[in-house]
Amino acid sequence: MLNTNDILETIRMIEAENLDIRTITMGISLLDCASDDANRFCEKIYEKITRKAEHLVEVGEELEKLYGIPIVNKRVSVTPVAIAGGSFSEDGFLKIAKTLDRAADTLGIHFIGGFGALVQKGCTPSDTALLNTIPQALTETEKVCSFVNVASTKAGINMDAVARMGDIILDTSGRTADRDSVGCAKLVVFANVPEDNPFMAGAFHGVSEPDTVINVGVSGPGVVANAIRRAGHCDLSALADVIKNTAFKITRMGQLVAHAASERLGVPFGIVDLSLAPTPAQGDSVAYILEEMGLSVCGSHGTTAALAMLNDAVKKGGVMASSHVGGLSGAFIPVSEDAGMIAAAESGALSLEKLEAMTAVCSVGLDMIAIPGDTPASVICGIIADEISICVANTKTTAVRVIPAYGKKAGDSVTFGGLLGHAPVMAVNPASPECFITRGGRIPAPIHSLKN
Repeated sequence: MLNTNDILETIRMIEAENLDIRTITMGISLLDCASDDANRFCEKIYEKITRKAEHLVEVGEELEKLYGIPIVNKRVSVTPVAIAGGSFSEDGFLKIAKTLDRAADTLGIHFIGGFGALVQKGCTPSDTALLNTIPQALTETEKVCSFVNVASTKAGINMDAVARMGDIILDTSGRTADRDSVGCAKLVVFANVPEDNPFMAGAFHGVSEPDTVINVGVSGPGVVANAIRRAGHCDLSALADVIKNTAFKITRMGQLVAHAASERLGVPFGIVDLSLAPTPAQGDSVAYILEEMGLSVCGSHGTTAALAMLNDAVKKGGVMASSHVGGLSGAFIPVSEDAGMIAAAESGALSLEKLEAMTAVCSVGLDMIAIPGDTPASVICGIIADEISICVANTKTTAVRVIPAYGKKAGDSVTFGGLLGHAPVMAVNPASPECFITRGGRIPAPIHSLKN
């Protein structure tokens, strides 16, 4: 039976507290498009993507009107291109990237993910060719997103791949220097990457997934912050219950939209990713949640503890609302996409080192962080290696999306627009880890990886 108060509460969440469905993402397998000819492969993937996702935007807009809730992004993810593309040359992979971009334009979607590789134990010739193509592909396309998984708890950390990513990130930064190095905002380095993540830039369609699937990512930091504010100065156990109850309501809305989209599109429902994903809009901030919990500013001592509690309560509430939770599912802390994180970084309260500590208890890792454009590749590799090691040791997913802002120094700012927002350029520790990075090889998997 419908409860009038619940209906009114949902309306308030949408109108005043920035509740939204952050993304409907259709995953599409490209494995049946295999061909030894790059041009033929491109024809087949364009036809399949535009056929399978033909009504994705239309259905998303219908559901927005039906339920009165914004669906911010409509996206597509595909099989990791290094797998689906087989043994193509760098020219072949560049053609594929441009074909994916053309398909995204035809569909009217915001992003298409999957231009990436799984190299946690080493690189095939196909992986190497794709990696070499990433900087040019992200420069010459608008909507293509790229990921590279360089580590897992079972495999350890592929330091050769980490070293390669430092050069790739700097190359991409230089090629898109005229746009504040925005190409790097479409490139993420993962460990323990999930196969069903609907959020960019790391979304891809895993090989264990069905031919097509619908995954939905919910949001609502503003809703959680307001619920905490209304709860007043209660103890932390009571506060955890407030967050759990709010996460339940947010996730139920995501579950409703996911099932409706699945039925209308004739595509299986996959998962709801119950992440708190912020935007640059005032009030729609994970940092503000932490400050409502009692911190004077995000980045102060106590921030990691507050974030750990928030992340746990969100997951506990979300799993009660949906039987199929997946993706990343937790609190995102991207600097450029979160007004509170931006303010904390600009004030000096939030440092790169504090962000790294926070990633030990949340989902995404070091995300959308602008650093000086003259940061050496070895230092970028060190940042990646530190973050990835947290993930591997703790059997969790995390990632790095840093943007060396070409020509900018610490204290400057960069602007990307839209959901990507803007960011202060944060200082990095200039001490070099180059000798460690250039040893190469793999950092062995931790001992608990033997558990099976």
